[in-house]
Amino acid sequence: MGSVVYTQPDGTVRELLAEPGQSVMQLATKNGVRGILAQCGGTLSCATCHVYVDERDLADCGPLADFEDDMLDTTAADRLDCSRLSCQVKVGDGQIIHVTIPPTQL
Repeated sequence: MGSVVYTQPDGTVRELLAEPGQSVMQLATKNGVRGILAQCGGTLSCATCHVYVDERDLADCGPLADFEDDMLDTTAADRLDCSRLSCQVKVGDGQIIHVTIPPTQL
């Protein structure tokens, strides 16, 4: 198992256990994490699951594909160097990923 630590814009923190291969978005929507809308359900056709990945975890989240890179240009909140779409970030066995949810997705 791995885990994801979600930090809300107000500073509230919630940690959830994840199955290996589960996306940060799937875990969030399954457990009612506020702020990850995932309107497209993880098909990489929107940017409503935008998160900021903690820099210490960014290298372990896999490469940023060209299409994800393009979709990140459409986020409602500012895009940062650590921005990722949570539907594209998979949790590895024993991995802990820290993400901050932007203040808006729309």
